[in-house]
Amino acid sequence: MTTIRTIILATAAALVGVPAQAQSPRGPDPGRSDPSRSVTLSLTEYNRLLDLANRPGAAAPGAPVAALVASADLRVRVDRDAVSGVFALAGDVLRPGITRVNLIAGATLTDATVDGKPLALSADGSVHSAMLPGPAPFNVQLEWGTTLTFAPGRASFVLPVPSSGTARATIDVPGDQADIHVSPGIVTRRGAAGGRTTVDVTLKPGTPSEVWWSMRDSAPVAAAREVRMLADVFTLVTVGESDVRMAALVDATIVQGEPRTVAVRLPAGYELTGISGSAIETSEPRDNGIVLTVTNPAVRRLQFLVTLERSHPVGSFAADTDFIALPDMQRERGEVAIEGVGTLELETTERSGMHRIDVRELNASLQSLAHLPLLAAFRYQRSAAAQVALSMNVQRFPDAGVLAAVADRATATTLITSEGRALTEVTLQLRNRAQPFLKVTLPEGATIVSVDVGGQPAKPVVGNDGTRVPLLRAGFRPSGVYHVSYVYVLAGTPFGKKGQLSMTLPKMDIPVGLIEWEMFVPASYSVQAVDGNVIRRASFDVGAKQRGIVSGGIAGGVLSITSSTLPGQIQARVTDQTREPLPGATVVLRSGGTERAGITGPQGTVLLSGIPSGTVTATAELAGFRSEQVTFEFDQQARRLDFVLSVSSVAESVTATSRTLRYDTRRADKEEIAQAEPSQNVLNLQKRASGVLPIRIDVPHAGTSHQFVKPLVVDQEASVTLRYRRR
Repeated sequence: MTTIRTIILATAAALVGVPAQAQSPRGPDPGRSDPSRSVTLSLTEYNRLLDLANRPGAAAPGAPVAALVASADLRVRVDRDAVSGVFALAGDVLRPGITRVNLIAGATLTDATVDGKPLALSADGSVHSAMLPGPAPFNVQLEWGTTLTFAPGRASFVLPVPSSGTARATIDVPGDQADIHVSPGIVTRRGAAGGRTTVDVTLKPGTPSEVWWSMRDSAPVAAAREVRMLADVFTLVTVGESDVRMAALVDATIVQGEPRTVAVRLPAGYELTGISGSAIETSEPRDNGIVLTVTNPAVRRLQFLVTLERSHPVGSFAADTDFIALPDMQRERGEVAIEGVGTLELETTERSGMHRIDVRELNASLQSLAHLPLLAAFRYQRSAAAQVALSMNVQRFPDAGVLAAVADRATATTLITSEGRALTEVTLQLRNRAQPFLKVTLPEGATIVSVDVGGQPAKPVVGNDGTRVPLLRAGFRPSGVYHVSYVYVLAGTPFGKKGQLSMTLPKMDIPVGLIEWEMFVPASYSVQAVDGNVIRRASFDVGAKQRGIVSGGIAGGVLSITSSTLPGQIQARVTDQTREPLPGATVVLRSGGTERAGITGPQGTVLLSGIPSGTVTATAELAGFRSEQVTFEFDQQARRLDFVLSVSSVAESVTATSRTLRYDTRRADKEEIAQAEPSQNVLNLQKRASGVLPIRIDVPHAGTSHQFVKPLVVDQEASVTLRYRRR
């Protein structure tokens, strides 16, 4: 019992911090109990004290992670088309024993060392790790490599970054002042020396970074690859009066590599006058040629134009000429076209692989360079053993004058009002080689109000020596016959009871084969031609008939009188069922939005001009006869139509419009007899003057028509003097 109490007292003293000797008796006294040395506990407290005494002590705290990588220093160098680098990793193994440490992910490693000794690595997927002892610090070096990725205009690679506390890199690429970009990452320093560029970069730990730079700034990388190019050279030779000019269009295709420069060998005797092309940055003269610097070596196609010239004796001459060459090309082929200024005869002798071809076989780019008719064309493929050359013998002849423009015929329509004002429309059926303007000398007091070129309006030009009517317009260069018309107004003297009236047409600076002039005079006046240099139409038709020429009517603003049709014309003949001609029949041609109409003459024929190509519908009508219609395709080839009209039956509805011819019965002279009803030209001009032309004029709608002609007019006026009298 005493032993148990002693244990309890010792335990209690230990728990409450009382020294054991203070609670134990100084000496054994088994026969006497001392209350001051006794402690009484309940069983519950006793059990709790036992639990506290038996509880083990707290263990010392351990490291939260097994190991860590504190810093990563990367040194990367780019050479040729490969990238290599050394990664220095510093860290600590925090737990005792052997610990697996993850070093880097997504990298191609070639070697690893720790503290200068070989280090074995293990790979788990894309993560490389090493078994390191601890607790201890470590310093690991990893050797890494990859290849460059090339894209148009740039080179790049992906740099793996370890999961460390800090990550820094030094990147060295070829090229002076290369513009290096890193993403993600911050470039903290740039430097250049010895044709290379170095940057210091702070990286984002654990995140791979893309590094790229311009290929223009890394020429040594591109130059290290073998360059293979193919070239097509299209050369235009222009033989002038005192010089020979050469323009060579080079089209080079890069098959392999990225060239920085292109060498061009120039032909002997020629002087370089220009180099142009977006693919060329600079040019530098070299022996017998030039060296061109390419703007962007990564492009796969280079195009540039080289122009040269050399002088030769004035007149005829003989000379040998070679052409530009590209020594760096694996294959060079070309085409040569020759054009000449003036009148000359060209004899050529081709040498060294040149072959004559048809000029129509030339490349479209070469044809677009030419501004004159091509005289000869050649094709060649250059070989290393031979030089492409050509011998030319030029015989020059004096130039002869050639008409730039000529009018087959001109139709003039004049409306004369009782106030003496005259509105005239002149329509030319023109053939034009290159003349841009028509010089028109208008009658005194006349003003042009409208100009039409090939169916589109145009503006006249007024100069000191006369008015210019445009014969061409922007984007309109016709190769065949086309129409040019102009309208002018003349303020004259009002009509009296009787008198004389002089009328003239403008003088034009191109020859006109035939001028046809129709005057429409108010019905209240009778008119007779008494003077002038024109011929009455009736007299002219009689002479034409005697010469076997068929007379026609006015058609679409152009009067045709010859029996032989020209391209772009359609001749129509209208007869009855007995094959007798029907004069006065109306023939209408419609094609798209264009309409041409005419009235048959005494022989039942009419010639219509100015019909556009395409589907044409032709209709022939005459009062009392059934109308006939035909549809066909018109390709500007001359064509003749024959209409046979049958008499309409009583049951058929026939609409006819008749006009009474006006006769002056006061005189028996046939010249006083008024002409037939006005032509379609007069009707068209009346409509235009009423609602289209920007003038105010009292257009006569009732009157008589007088027709005159004047053949072969060359730089002169057509004039007529009329004697009039009020009816």
